Amino acid sequence: MKRTLGKSALFVSLFAIWLAVGPVLGAATDSNATTRKSPDWLKKAVVYEIFTRNFSKEGDFNAITAKLDELKDLGVDILWLMPIHPIGQKVKKGSIGSPYAVRDYYAINPDYGTTNDFKRLVAEAHQRGIKVILDIIAGHTAWDSVLMEHPDFYKKDANGKIIPPVPDWMDVAALDYDNQEVRRYMIGMLKYWLKDFGVDGFRGDVAFSAALPFWEAARPELEQVNPEVILLADANANPKLLSKAFNMDNSGALNSALNLVMRGTAPAYLLNRSWENTSRQFPEGSLHLRFSDNHENVRAVVRYGLEGALAAQVLMLTLDGVPLLYNGMEVGDATDSADPALFEKLPIFWTAGGRPPLREVYGSLIKLRKENPAFSTQNVGWLQNTVPAEVVSILRSDDKNEFAILINFSSRMLAGSVEVPNAEQFTILDIGGMPAVPKSNLLPQFQLGGYEWRIYRRSLGK
Repeated sequence: MKRTLGKSALFVSLFAIWLAVGPVLGAATDSNATTRKSPDWLKKAVVYEIFTRNFSKEGDFNAITAKLDELKDLGVDILWLMPIHPIGQKVKKGSIGSPYAVRDYYAINPDYGTTNDFKRLVAEAHQRGIKVILDIIAGHTAWDSVLMEHPDFYKKDANGKIIPPVPDWMDVAALDYDNQEVRRYMIGMLKYWLKDFGVDGFRGDVAFSAALPFWEAARPELEQVNPEVILLADANANPKLLSKAFNMDNSGALNSALNLVMRGTAPAYLLNRSWENTSRQFPEGSLHLRFSDNHENVRAVVRYGLEGALAAQVLMLTLDGVPLLYNGMEVGDATDSADPALFEKLPIFWTAGGRPPLREVYGSLIKLRKENPAFSTQNVGWLQNTVPAEVVSILRSDDKNEFAILINFSSRMLAGSVEVPNAEQFTILDIGGMPAVPKSNLLPQFQLGGYEWRIYRRSLGK
């Protein structure tokens, strides 16, 4: 059925598409732009985001340590821990407050455990080959932060009153990076977590809220402690962040495009256009975090349904870049996320019934990704198909294999064909946890049920 929109709804929809595709559609990369070279292992990595408070009923570090073997078996390489610091109580949101309103950057939230508990978590993760990065909120603090003893550390209005970074964020106060003392304090703090606890890096929350020169000055100092420190920018469409400071950004434009497609307000080929626009903006070799679910959104299984959420994550696991899993995705957790879960105690429900074996499916896809270098290259071909408004078809390749991935982003059954060279040489793969597909389903023709997806392989015999 054709959808129609009123003028205001149409404006909102068009604005959302502009955000998803990017503000500089068609713009080419600055010929002088560069991106820092990241280690090969990072290109093959899988990131797993954890909200310690809601990861378990206990809500502490020890509960995470107890699940490290499961995470290792899943294929996780990097744990991204949402902020672990004490939470501000002045002007707090909800009954507990936001973990992004930090009271003391040098301390650990006592609800999560002791410093020894955290050191044990990091050490146990390292024993399993898993790295740990901390969420750092460099741009603002809680109103009862220990740094309030230094009012000159904060931005002020014309009347000399400390202000929040943006009007809606009333529970936090903006740090002033024009003050060199603020920069020195924050760099010292980052080095503390690297030296004393052995963490492997940081996610810079709202990375642009701290001046870019700060991050660029911090990187070489952090590398003196850990030459392979990982820096993830919570930012989108800013190649400068990846030039000297950060290893990767969060590819928010692609996620915005995904949301529009899954809501039915944009065709599936918007994903292609968003990806291509980002490729034009960024220098070759730039890394982007690929995600369909995180702490800033209602859970994907609630927004998209179980089958839709799986289809969305299949794209993230087969594209270039570094895929993210948000804690609980592997069991289809539908517990509230974002607001209000960010400010309350709402644990993941790990034993939900009636779910497909998502852990096995994601584990199989991660294994496929790790075992085949085609998925860690930047070779992404967007294949033409006869139903582009609903079906995404991509080709991942290296010198040994080609993989064709077809994903139906609609809820209805579709039949069509895809333009892929040597189509008759591709064979369909069985994915653990998914029903077997008859081998007679040969390309270039395809028939896909609602949110159904398939992966085909062609061996190049090298």
